[in-house]
Amino acid sequence: MAVEVVYRSSRDLERLFMDKAEADRHDKMLELAEYLADVLQKAVPSLTEQQVEEAGIYMAKNRDVFARAFKSQPDALSELLNAPAEVVAPAEVAQEPEAVEPAAPAKPAKAAKAPK
Repeated sequence: MAVEVVYRSSRDLERLFMDKAEADRHDKMLELAEYLADVLQKAVPSLTEQQVEEAGIYMAKNRDVFARAFKSQPDALSELLNAPAEVVAPAEVAQEPEAVEPAAPAKPAKAAKAPK
């Protein structure tokens, strides 16, 4: 029987990752999205919960572009204007498991030798 190690984000239990670092990045992106949604909701109370979630996720996924724009490069946002619109419902983020590729079979770990 083959054993496969998969990782799961603590904020998105449905999505599986083959790499721990990728699962951590996804978890941090979702944490940032949550904070952004809270700030947006406070700043614009007329937005619905779904709208602030979608905006928070969008901004968190594109954090590098927004960071450059906030650091005196407002034209960096043109990358997002020229890119095709990505519409993701919040329910999809939590329910859509990422397709994981099967890992190559790994050699069994050797047991550590006991000191004499």
